[in-house]
Amino acid sequence: MSLLLSIVLPVHGVERYLPRCLDSILGETPAAETRFEVIAVDDLSPDGSGAILDAYAARDPRLRVMHLTENQGLGGARTAALPQARGEYVWFVDSDDWLPERTVGVILDELTQERRREAPADVLLTDFTHVYPDGGSEPNPWRHVLVGSPLVEGCTVAEHPALFQTVMSVWNKVFRRAFLEGLGVSFGRGYYEDISVTYPALLAAGRLRYLDRPCYNYRRGRDGAITATASPKHADVFAQYDAIFAFLDRCERPDGPGRPVPPALRTLVFDRTVRQALNVYDTPGLVPVDRRRDYFHRVAAHFERHRPADYRFPGGVRGVQYRLASRGARIAYAELRRTGRLPRELKRGARAVAPAVKKGVRSGARFTAYNAFRRLPLDEHLAVYAAYWHRGYACSPAAIYEKAKELAPQIRGVWVVENRRQADAMPPGVPYVIVNTPAYLKAMATAKYFVNNVNFPRTMAKRPGTVHVQTQHGTPLKAMGMDLRGRPEAAAEGMDFDRLQEAVDRWDFLVSSNPHTSEHFARAFPGRYEMLDTGYPRNDRLANSTPGEVLAMRERLGLRPGTTSVLYAPTHRGGKGGYVPLLDVAELARALGPRFTLLVRTHYFHADGPGDLTAGEDAAEIVDVSAHPVVEDLYLAADALVTDYSSMMFDYAVLDRPVVIFAPDWEEYQRERGVYFDLFAQPPGAVTVDAAGLARALRAGDPEPGARKRFRERFCVWDDGGAAERVVRRVFPVAPAAPTDRP
Repeated sequence: MSLLLSIVLPVHGVERYLPRCLDSILGETPAAETRFEVIAVDDLSPDGSGAILDAYAARDPRLRVMHLTENQGLGGARTAALPQARGEYVWFVDSDDWLPERTVGVILDELTQERRREAPADVLLTDFTHVYPDGGSEPNPWRHVLVGSPLVEGCTVAEHPALFQTVMSVWNKVFRRAFLEGLGVSFGRGYYEDISVTYPALLAAGRLRYLDRPCYNYRRGRDGAITATASPKHADVFAQYDAIFAFLDRCERPDGPGRPVPPALRTLVFDRTVRQALNVYDTPGLVPVDRRRDYFHRVAAHFERHRPADYRFPGGVRGVQYRLASRGARIAYAELRRTGRLPRELKRGARAVAPAVKKGVRSGARFTAYNAFRRLPLDEHLAVYAAYWHRGYACSPAAIYEKAKELAPQIRGVWVVENRRQADAMPPGVPYVIVNTPAYLKAMATAKYFVNNVNFPRTMAKRPGTVHVQTQHGTPLKAMGMDLRGRPEAAAEGMDFDRLQEAVDRWDFLVSSNPHTSEHFARAFPGRYEMLDTGYPRNDRLANSTPGEVLAMRERLGLRPGTTSVLYAPTHRGGKGGYVPLLDVAELARALGPRFTLLVRTHYFHADGPGDLTAGEDAAEIVDVSAHPVVEDLYLAADALVTDYSSMMFDYAVLDRPVVIFAPDWEEYQRERGVYFDLFAQPPGAVTVDAAGLARALRAGDPEPGARKRFRERFCVWDDGGAAERVVRRVFPVAPAAPTDRP
């Protein structure tokens, strides 16, 4: 029987990891298993790796060792080994990684079945596991793209183009050697050397197959890994892109290495390369400061050389980023990246980009100052707090701040706000810094603790020793994070899942409001953080509220005694943009009558408010409370809540008051956004789909107490008023309790 598999193993400076790798390949299979060989390439390794290889080869004839006299890099080492391979298939394994138990035998059995097929797979893709230095692991974050897809039985990439969402590295792909050699491609030199092989192979393969079994342990976070190393070699990626598109061009010729690639796939490849190039540029600490200008101009040159003729920029913020990159508008790009949102002047179109460029002129100086502050020692007694993209003092970060002042007074807390107007609205005595001021840059560069309910800007690189507490800002009904892959709304918003994963990798703690949240957050935000099953700190105030506080809030809002107050708070619908008035509030006010007061609160994304709310005489009074800074005040004052899919329903349920769901577009919302449970089957109270039904439910007073009880038992189980204390005691160095006098 001919040799079935050649495993190629480039080796350089991995003495510490090499034995485990070799044992996982050779030690897991009996010596009688001769259907495979290992070709190890000692790439002029500066340590004892070469001697380790020779010792293993002396004991196992399946291992052959090549000693190079000049260092060739990963790409060069693989290229040197390929002509020596004798197997029908070839697998390129990195020598600092390792294979799970019995993997080689499983792969050999799969390849044996493939060789019997009339059309054997050109590439066998395997599942894998990320492994971190602390011993933690993470399953393949792209597995959902592969499981249940046509790749399980075998297909082309044109039949499953979502494959390009996954990792493009070579180590989880086993290639049919004759197919690979016939492509006329080669590994590049320098960084990102394997994509000049993987892209052509996936595009040209007549049959791709996915094996749903973890067959590779990929070591992440290792010292010296290129994904964590500052180097001008990150610009090597553009040479690999040139090689990919040169292959595509050759496929157009009659004597080319494969059939022509459909325009849609070429566009998909281009979009993926742009995203990778910008991701490298945006990741703090990769591209050296003195090389960033040149790197960004090379992104623009990539657009000029390889942009497909029919290419259309993506929508949303990502589309604007691409447009700026294609023009080489580095300063404007930096300003957009800093805020994480679409500035109004950019929304108005290309003619209005100039103001953003002018604003961005200062960003280079800020970046220099920030890096200078990062050279200062870490301040072990400083915590930085923020909420809702620096909008002010709010949500769980505010509750944690208050409790930390009590339990860990040695920790100084400072809040980040966006501008002077928001600074003026901060509670008396709460320290703050304004974004992009020297005080802000110093705080972000030196703080030991970060507490936020969204993510800090990516330009604020996390230092070793810092602790990031992510609180999030709501129990999820709608799909979140990585669960949004493939959803229409995520595409409309231009969500960047690679950037999201980078943000998650910075978290040390993730606060969860209830068991439901813990379950779904663990999947939606895969990472190494510790889940804090504490309840939401922002709900402590609700759990601990008193009748006196409720009365004070009603008086503060001017609610008439004896009237029933209803808080109407619809959620944001990202795919539609702006405030979506599915309910005619004035009509509802007329149906309810003067003994009701309607408090209308639009989502904080909608700066324009709900518009005209005039209802006339003999109608409920309508009060626009969209600008009220503290939503918990409104909860306390309201006798009932009307919402659709907002996480407010979970918070308000802590008060054990009626909740009415008004959801006329439930079917559409499920389809577009995705949800974690059927709200109509497990509601917090009455469910309505029209204004008349909503009015009836509100006039009934408390129509579904049983539903609310079941809802509270599921979602409010941890909201006992002590969530903030539990978070503070886990995260901060809490001062010892004061001594007490004893008789």
